Amino acid sequence: MKEIKTCLLLGVSDGNDAEASMAELEQLAETAGLVVRGVLLQQRQKPDNATYIGAGKVEEMKEFISNHEIDLAIANGELSAGQIRNLEDGLDVAVIDRTMLILDIFAGRAQSAEGRLQVELAQLKYRLPRLAGLGESLSRLGGGIGTRGPGETKLETDRRHIRRRIKALENALKEVKQRRQTVRRGRIRGGKSTAALVGYTNAGKSTLLNRLCGSEVYAEDQLFATLDTTVRRMEGLKGQEILLSDTVGFLRDLPHTLIDAFHSTLEESLSADLLLLVLDGADPEAEARFEVVRDLLHTLQADQKPIFLILNKIDKEEMRDLAPLYALGSKEKMRVFPVSAKTGTGCEELKRAISRHFAGESEKTVLVPYDNGAALAELYRDKVILNREETDAGIKITYAAEEKA
Repeated sequence: MKEIKTCLLLGVSDGNDAEASMAELEQLAETAGLVVRGVLLQQRQKPDNATYIGAGKVEEMKEFISNHEIDLAIANGELSAGQIRNLEDGLDVAVIDRTMLILDIFAGRAQSAEGRLQVELAQLKYRLPRLAGLGESLSRLGGGIGTRGPGETKLETDRRHIRRRIKALENALKEVKQRRQTVRRGRIRGGKSTAALVGYTNAGKSTLLNRLCGSEVYAEDQLFATLDTTVRRMEGLKGQEILLSDTVGFLRDLPHTLIDAFHSTLEESLSADLLLLVLDGADPEAEARFEVVRDLLHTLQADQKPIFLILNKIDKEEMRDLAPLYALGSKEKMRVFPVSAKTGTGCEELKRAISRHFAGESEKTVLVPYDNGAALAELYRDKVILNREETDAGIKITYAAEEKA
């Protein structure tokens, strides 16, 4: 069985963020170790019920696949068992969808016993209703992309066996959840202040955790570098101890099976006293990714907590205008902090603000006219700036009442 190395991406566009979604699918494919040889974005109101992209495009892509030695086709959406079967018959290559690709990446990245249980549960729940279409596909893939990981159960076996395995995994994760809740109750009884880093995948959460806590959590410039929740201690003002947790990154169209399976991990966001929502400040898609994170926090019923909006990666040469992101933070009543977790720029101010948030120290707000640069410079020199907002009348600065140390 030859190794799966090259792929063709298939998408259906109704005109809503289709190009950005396809670019993200390409990133996902590369994260899984694939070389993308082609991208088809078919203009349709909705996917074709039989073949996803339509019979005509299937014929066209079959020739393209043959000419470019492509091993795998990946659809940018969830496919039914029938669509998988029909696409494979028409294209003569293995076919998976976006969710199967994400699950494959998760399977390769999960390190802890809990993470592996969660991924296996998500894989089995997703594949169970698609068994009729996946049998031949899994044979074609031969254990490659879309089949690897701890959830590598032979899906040709009977459904009852898979359902029994799902039940066993759910019971095992319930025990993990109970242990996690016991740890949280201990933190509460001990008076520990907690903050959770949340945000889109690859926004730099783990790097920021390392910077704030002086730790060495694994951090790479890639999608889903972190799957398992990590908790580290940050020393605040006057010896204050604050626990920071790093959580799995969010993604647009994150499969519901993954949200359900990782719910115990994401509960770190639910139980935290403060959320640090990290955005890639250089990302032209930052606003859209903010909406994805906010919607998922709403789904988890965690969006009513105090939230700091962290604009990370401001050290990048190709920085975008941050004013719209400041405005977004102001609209959502979030303090905004521009930082570079890589270089440390802005991180001490952020650390102080987190510490002061838990200490309950007072703050003040002033409006500085745009033509009074001297006053603005003085504030930045003498005060700990908590928030900056561009308004029609000037720059609204919120700062800690205490002088800078």
